[in-house]
Amino acid sequence: MQDMQGILPSEPTEATPAESHASEEPAASATPTADLREKVIEVLRTCYDPEIPVNIYDLGLIYDIEITPEGAVLVRMTLTAPGCPVAFSLPVEVETKLRSLEGVTDARVELVWDPPWTPDRMSEAARLQLGWW
Repeated sequence: MQDMQGILPSEPTEATPAESHASEEPAASATPTADLREKVIEVLRTCYDPEIPVNIYDLGLIYDIEITPEGAVLVRMTLTAPGCPVAFSLPVEVETKLRSLEGVTDARVELVWDPPWTPDRMSEAARLQLGWW
């Protein structure tokens, strides 16, 4: 996997952050990568912040997903706060689950803090689930 140091996550948008990069893959690998991307998102939706009953994807903790044509996955994610008690365990859980996916040759989770997470990053489904309207 290429060196990804120094790449900052994209600014928050109304779209789920991980969906905003879907068109950046080369056309030749779009279908297999797109299929794997959907599987990655499904797995991310099985991971939860233990203090908030919403999965990390819909909570807006996933800032970026990169998948190489070879199947290496890089997820850039944050936590709700730098002092979050799962700062060490949640990224490991995510990485372990990603590595178990068929088609994933390698998985790495990069924990980032910029931009800081805010509730504005949550999906509409997460807001509904938490009653935040």
